[in-house]
Amino acid sequence: MDNLQTLLVDQSRGVLTVTLDRPAIANAMNLVMVNELNTVMDYVIEHGHRVLVLKGAAGNFCAGGDIKDMQAVRGDSTALTQLNRAFGLMIEKANTLPCVVICALQGAVLGGGFGLACVSDVAISEHSAKFAMPETSLGILPAQIAPFVVARIGLTAARRLALLGLSIDAEQALQLGLIHQLANGEDDLNTQLATAIKLALNCAPQATKMTKSLLHQVADIPMSELLDQAAVDFAASVAGEGIEGATAFIKKRKPSWHQG
Repeated sequence: MDNLQTLLVDQSRGVLTVTLDRPAIANAMNLVMVNELNTVMDYVIEHGHRVLVLKGAAGNFCAGGDIKDMQAVRGDSTALTQLNRAFGLMIEKANTLPCVVICALQGAVLGGGFGLACVSDVAISEHSAKFAMPETSLGILPAQIAPFVVARIGLTAARRLALLGLSIDAEQALQLGLIHQLANGEDDLNTQLATAIKLALNCAPQATKMTKSLLHQVADIPMSELLDQAAVDFAASVAGEGIEGATAFIKKRKPSWHQG
């Protein structure tokens, strides 16, 4: 976790907070940032962090991909393909992390930043944030984020945003289900973020991991097969963390995994 060029990282009691830190260009993502995010997420998995917070420096979340980064290799289709797919692999990893992923959103939430918001478990936004998929207005495709946007807000809404390059405000993002909570300024954003972290840490880590896995498999495998596996996982949870959960409930105390 040393020598990161584009990210600021803070660790505290099972929580890893990552700040996208290229403020001069609204935290646009280049390949270095993508690779560093991959490294950070591997670290989260390896060290068993229970919450990953993603935020941006200097009042913006993320303005999407770094256009200069793309243009630097515009004559090399293989390099461009690899650059784009690297982002896709990173967002796939973010989508399936075993911990709770929370995005704290301000200012520009564009392109790849929009995609990251769409794979969060909890998205909290300031009223001032602006959301857009501007790729088509720039002559390019939202190639790696499109499936995650559709999964988040549905095909109809995704088509309108992607094909018109529309910018929407935080209230509209809330109505679409892109975000979950609205905050009145940075102080309120931080208060709501602290509450969400506290709630996440109240939940058992293995139960959280298995629940995320279960939810991600809905519609991907036959329902009967999914429910068969869910029953096996449920039995394991009752005999595992469920023992501590039940004991704490009966004794009217907090379970061992509870923090705060």
